[in-house]
Amino acid sequence: MTERSAADMYRARPDALTTDVGEGQPVVFAHGTLMDRTMFAPQLRALKDEYRAVAYDLRARTDRYAPGYDLRDLADDCDALLDGIGEDSAVIAGMSMGGFMGLRFALEYPERVDGLVLIDSMAAPHTAEEREVYGELVEPLEGSTDANPRDLAEGVTGYLFGETTREENPELVEAWVDRWATYPGAAVYNELHSWLDRPDVTDRLSEIDVPVLIVHGEEDPSIDPSRAEPMLDELPDAEMELIPEAGHTSNLENPGPATDAIRSFLDERF
Repeated sequence: MTERSAADMYRARPDALTTDVGEGQPVVFAHGTLMDRTMFAPQLRALKDEYRAVAYDLRARTDRYAPGYDLRDLADDCDALLDGIGEDSAVIAGMSMGGFMGLRFALEYPERVDGLVLIDSMAAPHTAEEREVYGELVEPLEGSTDANPRDLAEGVTGYLFGETTREENPELVEAWVDRWATYPGAAVYNELHSWLDRPDVTDRLSEIDVPVLIVHGEEDPSIDPSRAEPMLDELPDAEMELIPEAGHTSNLENPGPATDAIRSFLDERF
């Protein structure tokens, strides 16, 4: 499918791709690699009384996961989604890959961004060593329409979940492993490669002149909080909240503190 047809999908049938609750200031949630819109269920429940909270499935969780695409394509998809839900602008809340996209969306479509929430994300690229490791991890999946091997799905839990979650909430981890094992291999391959070789946007953060909240798990095994902290110095209006006992999916692993931080940010700034 072409980029145009993917964008048209978000404009034409957003109801099929979103969970959309509440009314008021729109807040649009974009998930990370291997996840889907259901990871934001705790936040949507908490926000729907005062905000229009919308979580959507990014391209890899739809039938438009092939051919390959990049973060600019995902930003264009987000632009199309706003058209589809009838909003001129929104607070964009992105987790990991969703945050990589959110930063680029703010740079390419500044008039459509009221604010940003960056969950377990960063402006800098991954290191060459990390790119090699991740690339080799998904290399066998290229072009495959078969479901992911279960051993691969189980093997990535150490990247997505913190130590506390893996030890104390194995049911949550296992539920996501079951889901990952149903994804077409090519969907995961293209999803990871959409951001793997992304350029550094640190030197452009000063252009983002909207309020930004950085939410980060203290136990994030994939992006240490120290790698998100430099954004505080470059963004004109940013604050950071560390989430205890949470890893790379902090809003899902410890939703209480993460949701409180997001709700407080929204209440104070919007």
